[in-house]
Formats: sequence, structure tokens, C-alpha cells
Amino acid sequence: MELGRDFMRALKQIETEKGLPLEVIISSIEAALVSAYKKYKGTNSNVEVELDSDNGIIKIYEVKEVVDTVRNPAFEISVEEAKSMGLDDAKEGEMIKVEVSPRDFGRIAVQTARQVITQRLKDAERQIIYNDFSGKVGEIVTGVVFRDEGGQALVRIGDKIDAMLPREERIPTESYRPGDRKKFYVLDVRKTSKGPRIVLSRSHPGLLKSLLELEVPEIKEGVIDIKNIAREAGVRSKVAVTTLDPNVDPVGACIGTKGNRIKAISDELAGERIDVIIWSNDPIAYIKNALSPAKVVKIEPRLDEDKAVNVYVRPDQLSLAIGKGGQNVRLAAKLTGWKIDINVMEPDRLPTLQDLFEDIIKGELPKEWEKE
Repeated sequence: MELGRDFMRALKQIETEKGLPLEVIISSIEAALVSAYKKYKGTNSNVEVELDSDNGIIKIYEVKEVVDTVRNPAFEISVEEAKSMGLDDAKEGEMIKVEVSPRDFGRIAVQTARQVITQRLKDAERQIIYNDFSGKVGEIVTGVVFRDEGGQALVRIGDKIDAMLPREERIPTESYRPGDRKKFYVLDVRKTSKGPRIVLSRSHPGLLKSLLELEVPEIKEGVIDIKNIAREAGVRSKVAVTTLDPNVDPVGACIGTKGNRIKAISDELAGERIDVIIWSNDPIAYIKNALSPAKVVKIEPRLDEDKAVNVYVRPDQLSLAIGKGGQNVRLAAKLTGWKIDINVMEPDRLPTLQDLFEDIIKGELPKEWEKE
């Protein structure tokens, strides 16, 4: 039997275009033909198939043991029969290969070969996608939503790569309509029987970090370093930054002229509010910055609890420090890693010299010191 030279030329073209090794295709076809032949014969005999890669000729062999008396023809052959086939040196106990040419198997062979090639091409494409995207975990990609079913959005990346955005990875305040083009964070890539499973996220802090790197050249160049991010997707985030160049204002660089940089990121994230604050290795200063835009009067570490502080603010700053639904203090605690309790400074307490000094630096006097 033979598949033909045209068939083999097609295989070699696949090897060139798809990067699928010819020997892998041939070995797969041989293995599939072994199974097809056994099914065709209705036996579980020992079978070997050889496919000549030059001319496409297929040879099928049944491997049998040479015996004196044949009890199982599917696995045994007599010495006399072996010699009648030209195997004059056949001896009892030896394993020999008997070439067979079953009728009507040629059509089955060609069909089987085509099925193997089709499956191998699918496997190869899936492997290419997996290899490509397994290296993109932690990066952002652009995709188009093409379906939203049961809270899970399906996203098309490029021409034919499909990924999923689970409900828990969505921005709660955002809608996902077919045709919407968005940026996504590659959260996970796994192999499955149906191909690579690519999981995306719109709520992960890594998406905000990557967008900042894209929008702020100083971050990409390493002049500004993002130390930490605390995020409540679609509503509000806090980003702690520092600079390696004392001449660069890290907060100003991230916000941009007239807020253009941070606004572009906010627009991409469904209007999410983004607070950019200065990171400090001094926990007290860091906590104070993290509670911005609220103005803090005093911070006292709690001796009865590890990494916990009491923060004091004036009455008019209380709601700002806590934030809507406790969001500001919650994000500040998440950003710094400290437990933060907000307290109101007693109204009858007189400001200290330190309070006065801090307010003078800020360009304002405490209300208690203002002249009527």
C-alpha cells in the first residue's frame, strides 16, 4: 500500500510551515495504523507498521513466534510455513515479521493518516499557544470580548486565541459587551485536553502596575519604582512609589501634566480613582502618606499589638481619613501592612509646638490659633 508521493510532499510542507517535525508525524501515523489494522482484523496480534518517508509506501507486518505446532495463528507460525515464505533460516522459538497486504485496508490507511495529521496539527497549534502564553503570565494583553455567558466573559486575543475572564476577575462596576476592546492581565495558563486554558483578570493589582509602566516612562526606565499597590477594582486604588533620582518627583511624574497620565489609566479601568503616594521606609511616615488626602495630626504605635497604630485626625478630617465605607483606611492598611485605627483628636486639646511647626510648613495655622 502507499499514500503516494504527493501525500508525502504535503507532509514535508506541513513540517516547513507549522514547525511540526516530519518524524513526529510519521511515527504518529504508524502508531495509528497499528491500531486501525488491529481493529480491521478484529484481533490483538503483534503488529508493526513502517512508512517510507520518501515514497509514502506503507508496509504492515504481523510479528509471530516460530513454533513446531501452531495453537494460536494470530501469534504463531509453523517452521514449515515460515520456510515456505522464503525464511529458510527460521528456527523454533524465533520471532519473525510476516508482511501482510490486507484487501480494502488501503482506504482505511489513507483515512487514518489524514485523521492523525489533522489531530497533530491541532496539538501543535495548541502547544504553540501554550508556549507563547505561559511566558506571558504577569503581563498585559489586548483582547476583544465576544461573549458573556453566566458572568464569565470570553475574550478573543489576536485572530484565533480564546481566553476567559471569570466573574471574580472582572471589575464589578464594568460591563462586558461583545465587541468591547480592553486590556487584560494574564493571570494563569494551563494545559487541558481541549487546549490551553488562558485565564485573564481586570481586577488584579498587576494590571494597574503594568498600565503605569506603559503610561509613565520614568517607571519603565527604572527612575521611579512602584513599591506596592492596594486595589479595590473599579472604585479606588493606592500606589506607593519612590524615586532613585532626587530631581524627579515620583508622584508628579505618575500623575502627569494636568493629570493626563493618571486619567488615561483611570479611563482604562472604568473610572477607578488612583491615589499615588510617596513610599517611606519609616512606617509612621508611610502610614501618614497612605492616608492621603486626609491630614493626620498624630500617629502612635500600639504596644499591645504588633504592627498596629492609633491615628489621630481633627474632626473635619475624620470622614476623609476613613473614606466611604471605610475604603480609605482599608486601602491604607492593605498598602502599608499595618492595622490602622482612626481616632478624633480631642477638641479641647491645645496644639503642641510640633503641631504648629508642621502646620507652618504646610502653609496653614491650626484653627485654634487663628485670629478672629
